[in-house]
Amino acid sequence: SQFSNQWHYVNTYKSGADINVQEVWDNYTVGSSNVIVSVCDEGVYMAHEDLSVIPAGEGGSKDFVDNDYSIETSDGHGTHVAGTVAAISNNGKGVAGIAGGNYAAGIAGARILSTQIFDKRGNSTDEAGAQAMKYSADAGAVILQCSWGYYADANEDGTVSSSELRDFKSITIDPAEKAAIDYFLEYAGCDDDGNQLPDSPMKGGIVFFAAGNENMDVFLPVKRPFLCLLSFGRSKRK
Repeated sequence: SQFSNQWHYVNTYKSGADINVQEVWDNYTVGSSNVIVSVCDEGVYMAHEDLSVIPAGEGGSKDFVDNDYSIETSDGHGTHVAGTVAAISNNGKGVAGIAGGNYAAGIAGARILSTQIFDKRGNSTDEAGAQAMKYSADAGAVILQCSWGYYADANEDGTVSSSELRDFKSITIDPAEKAAIDYFLEYAGCDDDGNQLPDSPMKGGIVFFAAGNENMDVFLPVKRPFLCLLSFGRSKRK
């Protein structure tokens, strides 16, 4: 019902101001239920009527903050990300997801695995991130959606000083997270021997990270929440 407002998908007024998703839907795919996307973020609202979220439990959605299966949500960042990825499309409800299928045509879209690494205050740890990434691959996800990054304006005064920029550029990814990312890239969609699972759409995984909202031409590993795949961000602390 809100698709007409999603100008970033289809923009008929300004050329180049959308992602040309209609062409993909028309000529390639609208999404598939055998694709599992792990939203490694805040918790996704499990009962959302416009999302197909894998239930919490062993091998399913999991909270890595408290290391249990009770998914918590706060300001909706994780749910927003999940909606951008795979909100059920063409069902007359809410928004459309990029890989949300086509409800009216009976085509199911991608499924969401909620791997919560941020608590209600927006805090996380490298350990939680690493655990969630490896778990995602073992749970059948082939896409890892990480919509977070480091924060350059450390004192939050509205400007990035030269010392803050220097510190920002010196940040390196935690070794455990790096190993977990490498594991996901190689072993997502695979069995214990590294062979592609028969019901998996691919061998190995794809990892998406947010580009950042600092308006700086700097590439860095990231560690604060952002909306990635069409992203709008907010601040985050470890």
